[in-house]
Amino acid sequence: MSFYKIILEYDGTNYSGWQRQKNTRDTIQQILEEKLSIINKSYVLAISAGRTDAGVHAKGQVVNFKLEVDIPIERLPFALNSLLPKDIICKDAKKVDSEFHARYDTRGKLYQYRLSNCKFPSVFKRNYVYNIRSNIDFGKIKKAAPLLVGTHDFASFQNSGSDIVDTVRTIERIDINKVEEEYQFAIEGNGFLYKMVRIIMGTFIEIGLNKIELTELNNILNAKNRRRAGFTAPAKGLTLMKVYY
Repeated sequence: MSFYKIILEYDGTNYSGWQRQKNTRDTIQQILEEKLSIINKSYVLAISAGRTDAGVHAKGQVVNFKLEVDIPIERLPFALNSLLPKDIICKDAKKVDSEFHARYDTRGKLYQYRLSNCKFPSVFKRNYVYNIRSNIDFGKIKKAAPLLVGTHDFASFQNSGSDIVDTVRTIERIDINKVEEEYQFAIEGNGFLYKMVRIIMGTFIEIGLNKIELTELNNILNAKNRRRAGFTAPAKGLTLMKVYY
């Protein structure tokens, strides 16, 4: 029996997220497990670093599993990619020890959110960039971002339905760069609550639209109340870029 870690890249547009669900077969986990089980000739459990939501993409998702068959590590990505659909691909594979856990061993994650402000957005970016036609004050958003960097209780930025009790997290950095017609937000932290990045982005957008005053951001943090923060930005703009161990 051998233990593996792979880097998985996927376009989340046509999937109901990472996690296996009872009422649908179109999840990344179920498809990956089905293909791994073909290679292994018996069921394989795949454990991911993060349970991305429906429509969320990944460039650097980390997954661990064990196989009973003996397959050279350099051949594993080729074997797996020959079975996976075209919008899911294994980029790399390594052997790990039996104690490695893709989710519990993480030290941090890097997400990217892509936002544009165009009257006529490109059709080629429609599944990956959230576009708003109303004028956004990105100067205000750039002033807001540093206020969330550091260790805070992010309870106001956790979506309802989560059973997480400890809502303190550390955001290491929030970088905002303009690339052609879009703004790319890099948000890196030691961990993230359920839909936390999308709620942060929704709050930033409402600040940029003058629906939330910049001075309210600290009050939103201190309130520890989801209703005080902005809306949940659409999933399509979000990509899990990298996981740190």
